[in-house]
Amino acid sequence: MNSPVSALFKKLIEFDKSNAKPVYVQVAQQIINLIQRGYITKGTLLPGTRILSKVLAVHRNTAVAIYDELASQGWVEIQPNKGTFVLFPEQNITKIKAASYPVSTSFACPEETGFAFQKTFHLASTAQATQAKYVINDGKPDLRLHPTYQFSRWYSAAMKRKSLIKKWNRTDESLFSVFEAQLSNYLNATRGFHIKPGNILSTRSTEMSLYVVSQLLLKPGDVVLVGQLSNYTANMIFQQAGASIKTVPVDGDGLDVDYIKTHFIKGGVRCVYLCAQRDYPTTVTLSADRRLKLLQLAKTFGFAVIEDDFDYDFQYEGSAKLPLASADASGHVIYLGKLGQSLFPSFQTGFVVAPDSLISEAKNYLQLLDQQGDLIQKQMFAELISEGEIYRLIKKNSLVYKQRRDCLCEELKICFGDAIQWDVPSGGLAIWLRFKPEIPLVKLAEVAEIKDVFIPKTILYQDRDTCAIRFGFGHLEEVEIKTVVKTLKASYDAVINESDIKAPVL
Repeated sequence: MNSPVSALFKKLIEFDKSNAKPVYVQVAQQIINLIQRGYITKGTLLPGTRILSKVLAVHRNTAVAIYDELASQGWVEIQPNKGTFVLFPEQNITKIKAASYPVSTSFACPEETGFAFQKTFHLASTAQATQAKYVINDGKPDLRLHPTYQFSRWYSAAMKRKSLIKKWNRTDESLFSVFEAQLSNYLNATRGFHIKPGNILSTRSTEMSLYVVSQLLLKPGDVVLVGQLSNYTANMIFQQAGASIKTVPVDGDGLDVDYIKTHFIKGGVRCVYLCAQRDYPTTVTLSADRRLKLLQLAKTFGFAVIEDDFDYDFQYEGSAKLPLASADASGHVIYLGKLGQSLFPSFQTGFVVAPDSLISEAKNYLQLLDQQGDLIQKQMFAELISEGEIYRLIKKNSLVYKQRRDCLCEELKICFGDAIQWDVPSGGLAIWLRFKPEIPLVKLAEVAEIKDVFIPKTILYQDRDTCAIRFGFGHLEEVEIKTVVKTLKASYDAVINESDIKAPVL
């Protein structure tokens, strides 16, 4: 009891029995820390389990568990009838000595490479750090609506399926078709498709889907047409593939298809990227007439149409227009979608719907990026689709998002009046706010952040003809929406007043 090690343990080791981590693990980790810091040296005889239990005021079985844990990690050696002695885990890696460099830098990781490599501007991160309490995004779901209890039960059930291990140890893709079969049935029922499992490629996200498609479709110099205001992430992917991006005007009926016909020639366009259901960022829907024209033009000009339908499931009024892909009989449309937007992002999955030939080649390419995939997730989604849980989740959350959309529109009307304009979208998780008269949006974002509301630059759209914000409301509760809108109005007034004060000087 009076040994130096016992006194050291009594003085330095603490543990919390209410902690989820077992007491023996807490204590073992602290003893390892003492060894690493040199408080206890190699060869030191540790107190016996009886003494240790008295020093720490724990049951002797806990003391035994502590030493067993240390021994399993190689920090101690338990010798019968002799005691427990401190070791250091055996180092199997021999360091290469760098005699020509100072000791302090011999084993430090260098900041720069000793060789040249290709850097890219297109993939520069657009993320911005902030300490603001509220954040506006481009239209993301609310993670607080994730059914945590139900999901843990679903995921656990999927993990316990006996067939799962067999699937994991086999490489025959035909064994993994249950999810694709259920997904194809779901898409046929909800989007008017007539597809088979062979028409589907499952990916981790819509961005991965677009990346795989762009690698198969594009060569350096190929022309890709996008909306005049478009999705910056999609543009980054196209530019990284070496494509030349050209813009097409977007009005109240969506992408101007006649513009493509009059400004481009046959063979001069490789693909057209659009969000037909709700344009990104303006949220306008491509009209039925332009949908037919685009399909006919794609057939005539021989280009592909990439239809990104990221928020098809969130429809509040009326019926969503069927995707372009549902009316494509010539195999020119590649459809990108997302499943599980009512779940945490890490459990959502992207998918591609296209003719068999493209999907077959895309699967070969995907093996290089994600050969393992997530069989547990696929198993779970197959069951959720079969049991109707996915449909119920979407309907339940859509009611919540509709209320939040209406709350946002009401607050904007109360706070801003005629200072800004917007159209109430029939679905989706964002509103297109247009400022009249125009104001400096970057300045607005700076003032708002000071007032605890962060507006990232990626949702600000300002040029000679545009002064607008893609305001995502899905992740905000109604109380939060009211606070954010009032703060936005206060920031707007501050920017307007500053502009008025400085106007005579200019």
